[in-house]
Amino acid sequence: MRNPYLTSYFPLLSIIIFSLSLSVRTETELISILKNAGIYDGMLEFFSDTGIKLSLLILLVVVYFMVFAAMKLLADTINEVSLLFFSKDHDGESLYLIRHGATIYFVGSVISLLSFYSFIGIMTIFTVTTLVYFIYFVYKISAKLTMTGLIGIVFFQVILWSTLVLGIIYLAVKVYNSLIASLPI
Repeated sequence: MRNPYLTSYFPLLSIIIFSLSLSVRTETELISILKNAGIYDGMLEFFSDTGIKLSLLILLVVVYFMVFAAMKLLADTINEVSLLFFSKDHDGESLYLIRHGATIYFVGSVISLLSFYSFIGIMTIFTVTTLVYFIYFVYKISAKLTMTGLIGIVFFQVILWSTLVLGIIYLAVKVYNSLIASLPI
């Protein structure tokens, strides 16, 4: 007999491992920036080298953990809303079918640890993992959907995520431009 709760901790582990891999890379870049700015030497008067690195790592893991946890919450909500709108399954069997998709993210997060020296590598692994999960999601729920429902779910997901990502990029560019414009050059 197989225990259905055996992989229930995979989402948490995936978030922690992706956060760790991004944090290690960000910490390396941040320390380099602090050294070039001359701030790192001043910090060494108050903390040891190991203390600074450990503090930065813990802080970055917490920040990335919050970002990935928020993304998981949004993803779960978007998945369930898309099933609400387009699925003909009224018993929740579709949700049970997609539970094992967390294994895809777990494998992706473990692979991301091998690439923690590259932001592009980590983001590529995350993007590929997300695409594989999306294909898995559509494949698993396709039996409970009509062709119209399948097309609706795909477009709903793509449009919602594209809008969200492009909106965040737009806001980041606006904030960056306003910061640059406010500098006395």
